[in-house]
Amino acid sequence: MSFQESPHPSDEEETFYTQCRAAYLAVFRSSLTHIASKQQLCRALQQAGRNPSRVTLNKYWTPRTSKLNFDDFCEILRCERKTEETELMKAFKKMDVNGDGYISHKELEATLTTSGENMTPEEVNAIFSLADINKDGKLDYAEFCRLLVSTVEQCQTAALERLETNAKLKRQNFGSQSYSPPKSSVSSAATSGSAAAAAAAAAAATLPQPPETPRADSDTTLKKDSRSSSRPSSARSRRSSLSNPTTLTTSSAKAGKVQEPSGLQEWHQSSVKGCFFVEDDGSISSLQYQLHIPQTTNVYLTIQPLSLSHRPDKPSPWMTVDTALFVTSAGETKEDSTLVCFTESKDREKYIWRGELNAGNYYLLPFTSGCKLKKRTTKNLPNKPVELIYRTDTGELDLTRELREVLSDIFEVIDTDGNCLLSLEEYNFFEMRTSGEKCDKDAWAVCKENFDMIKNQLTRQGFLELNLMEATEKDGDPADLWVTLEAMGYNRMLELEEACPFQIEVHCEGTQPAIQPLSLDSGPKLLNQALLKSITARIGAKALRGQDSVFIYTYRGEHRFSSVIANKNNQKVTVHVNNEQSRNCCSSRGMSVFAVEVPARTKMVCQHVLPINDKQDWTYNCMESILPCT
Repeated sequence: MSFQESPHPSDEEETFYTQCRAAYLAVFRSSLTHIASKQQLCRALQQAGRNPSRVTLNKYWTPRTSKLNFDDFCEILRCERKTEETELMKAFKKMDVNGDGYISHKELEATLTTSGENMTPEEVNAIFSLADINKDGKLDYAEFCRLLVSTVEQCQTAALERLETNAKLKRQNFGSQSYSPPKSSVSSAATSGSAAAAAAAAAAATLPQPPETPRADSDTTLKKDSRSSSRPSSARSRRSSLSNPTTLTTSSAKAGKVQEPSGLQEWHQSSVKGCFFVEDDGSISSLQYQLHIPQTTNVYLTIQPLSLSHRPDKPSPWMTVDTALFVTSAGETKEDSTLVCFTESKDREKYIWRGELNAGNYYLLPFTSGCKLKKRTTKNLPNKPVELIYRTDTGELDLTRELREVLSDIFEVIDTDGNCLLSLEEYNFFEMRTSGEKCDKDAWAVCKENFDMIKNQLTRQGFLELNLMEATEKDGDPADLWVTLEAMGYNRMLELEEACPFQIEVHCEGTQPAIQPLSLDSGPKLLNQALLKSITARIGAKALRGQDSVFIYTYRGEHRFSSVIANKNNQKVTVHVNNEQSRNCCSSRGMSVFAVEVPARTKMVCQHVLPINDKQDWTYNCMESILPCT
């Protein structure tokens, strides 16, 4: 999972990206506009030369999907192949019983109403009416296939020409790369037999339409530019831009290290474990905690990734993920919570704060920037997943060695207090993560009767037995096990890819601290407030040139840059961000050039930037500029 500096895009990649943009902008006014419905997704895919089936659309637009952005669209296009004339012909020939080059209404209906995505007779009539080009009651499918592919190509060509002739659209480069497509991808063109014919015929009913003038109901619109300059927007908007080049050396980071207190081993200590998870929308979540300090004391606070490697010479790959811990006061209400401190110093994988805390209760809010923990694409993984279940010589089902190791690691992560046992509360953190439901006390009592427990807490062996029972109840079907594993951040090769376990340690000189996990409904809001405060309270705001109501705050830490945009206007603004002059850097946005839409009267985090290789010098050079908008 270590980050490497991205190479310059190849000509092939540039062409692909241009085609994606042309298709997207044939449907929407701007790259910032979100796809807001399954119908819009279908239309955009058609403009890109795909003819998605219902199965394909349902794969990318699930009941949990509310919107997709331009980056999501690009990732989908990487997975879905274009409709090829040869594949369509092959599908239609399977319906042509007598091989005369024509398909009758009866042959078409027999296939489409009994296999694949079963259609109604009315839908078949509509398809036949559209596809019967000569209106002779027969479908000349060779001619139809040529017409379909030709129409697709014409639409793509028209969209590209529109993009090339519109200098303003060509300049746009937006996105957030917050989405990753589903783990497997089976396009309609790859379907075999009668299902392929059904997909091909379905394509006939959804011929792509030529590009039209974008509708005005887009959620993000751009003002028409009266200037015909072809210069980049960052150069064009220099009067309303802000650049802040800063170079950090490896020695400057070492100079600011917080020293470990002498005699730390004599201090009182309490620790807790947790895990960062990448959610479907690209956000990162974790448990929050409450810290109780009985009396005012000196405190040494650390957070670091937790290695689960079984080999000392091979550390866990997520050990390069940055972590931080924000400490806020726990007031009478969550709204009363204020930032107290956060871990600013770094020593290898450990992030540190040292100081004095008054007696009282505090919230501990774990944080990672997202620069090195993101949703991953799985196109380089083998198609065949790791086996989870096997049958023994006696015919009984059992967990494979690989799955046992992974479940043991999961046990290690959810055992938050580190006592090698799972309490009902700890087990329910796992249940809420994987199934969304809690185990009640009655169900826990049943577990006690069937699985290994000590003092009403589940042992590691009991946890393995519980998972084996669930697999056995499904007669060895691993589907539910995969749901659990993917929810915990594992891919189909049982690699922990979309999660980062961590450990928090609190050392107090004169009193015993106590930490307990919390499930705060307002946890993300509290963390965002603390993060904003940590940036805006430490550095003065700089106004964009020519602007008196848009400000940039840039926090410079030993190992991280973070920026906040403050919009004091009564209407939203769109800020164009360009990191192309930075060196040895990676952004939490996943791209070097992007745009951020900031609502009226709002402060929001723009980006976090980390060095790709923290053993080398790195230069942060970001230019922010206002994009004209309505």
